[in-house]
Amino acid sequence: MDDEHGRVFREAWISGVKKYYPGEPKPGYIAPWEETPEWERRAAAAVYGQVRGFVEVSEGKTAKLSREQKGRFVALCWIAQIHRHFDSPKPSYAADWEALPRWQQETDADIFEHIEQTL
Repeated sequence: MDDEHGRVFREAWISGVKKYYPGEPKPGYIAPWEETPEWERRAAAAVYGQVRGFVEVSEGKTAKLSREQKGRFVALCWIAQIHRHFDSPKPSYAADWEALPRWQQETDADIFEHIEQTL
């Protein structure tokens, strides 16, 4: 099940990157699931689970959150996973919401909404 959830997260990420990234995205940004590093697969599944749990305990009221709030939630969950998998991550890997490029903010909001709509 985690693999399936991680794939859902990854597919939403790739879709967002293709939609919002200015210019040609880095190959790693749109690499298929099979080429995604193991740590990133585990992180994707974990964040999917966190979003799913948040939606469930909120009894679907997350629909009332703004896109920014939804994106911030995904970004914060991702930062926790970065710290879980890397002792000293590059600052850009653990950047707070305000430091993220607009394309990444929009992609994170789309990820939340995609998970929310599939529940």
